[in-house]
Amino acid sequence: MKSKITAIISALFLLIAALPAQSFVSDVSKRGTTAAPFLSIPQGARALGMGTAYVAVADDQSAMYWNPAGIANLSGFRVVVDYTQWLADIKYNYLGATINLGNLGVIGLNMTSSSIPEMRVTTVDNPSGTGEMFGVMDAAVGVTYALKLTDKFAIGFNPKFVYQKIWKMSASAIAIDIGVKYLTPFDGITLGMSISNFGSKMRLSGNNTIVLYDPDPFTSGNNGHIPADARTDEWTLPLNFKVGIAYNVFAVEGNRLVLAMDASHPSDNYESIDLGGEYSFNDFIFLRGGYKSLFLQNAEERFTLGFGIQQALIGSTQLAIDYAYQDYQRLKNVQKFSVGIIF
Repeated sequence: MKSKITAIISALFLLIAALPAQSFVSDVSKRGTTAAPFLSIPQGARALGMGTAYVAVADDQSAMYWNPAGIANLSGFRVVVDYTQWLADIKYNYLGATINLGNLGVIGLNMTSSSIPEMRVTTVDNPSGTGEMFGVMDAAVGVTYALKLTDKFAIGFNPKFVYQKIWKMSASAIAIDIGVKYLTPFDGITLGMSISNFGSKMRLSGNNTIVLYDPDPFTSGNNGHIPADARTDEWTLPLNFKVGIAYNVFAVEGNRLVLAMDASHPSDNYESIDLGGEYSFNDFIFLRGGYKSLFLQNAEERFTLGFGIQQALIGSTQLAIDYAYQDYQRLKNVQKFSVGIIF
């Protein structure tokens, strides 16, 4: 019975993945044509350290971002806090928590929010500022559910609410991430697939679109201060379909090496390949490296490096600390810190 369910869900997943793919195959990259671009910022220092080649590896709390099926094997109660020092002094915070429900599967909660300094309101008449300040906010909240349909196949879902605000305008959307992981019959090889941000469109609305309009500026004596609403258009979310493979090269006397490769097909850019690897010693020290956006022309993001430490505390409680560095060439580098606790 489970094998039939697995086949049906797999077919549905591939069908869903194929539908959006047909709509965004183009010779134009479409970079900057989607709403909520913060949804494409990677979460989890371990994943970033591996060059974001993580769809088939995903086996910690950050899997809720990369591949919801990845939390299906997580035991007990786990929490991770992730801090990203992004470009332009923007900072992102990610919180993820999962709990194992036994035969019912694993459920998780994840939240992403931004920290952006306030800026001065400027106009053509007041280029140095009007005295007002405005803020910007990005946020996403999701609830993840994953289930092992067999001992080798898992599926996960992450429905989420997406919100953005700038000054007096805001927009929101509902989306879902879907993922599967399959432990193949080939020794040490795992396959993963995910589709992210499949959902409704976003439109900014608020008082900032209310303007005074002159319908005929070339005629004198008319009313040049007619109230008008300069509404914005709707924009889709940054849909992304990823396929990945992970290979456990060896696991001998506490030494373990994992190599991974992901292929990405986003709606707002060209296709690319991510490569990464992780070496661990006694599940205590972790060294990572990767290369992002292979074959993607004019990409600024390239090499990534990272390391981590995992230490047992009291009883079965464990603490994991991870760090990742990403080179953005002409732009400022990105650094990420993650702290996870396993109860």
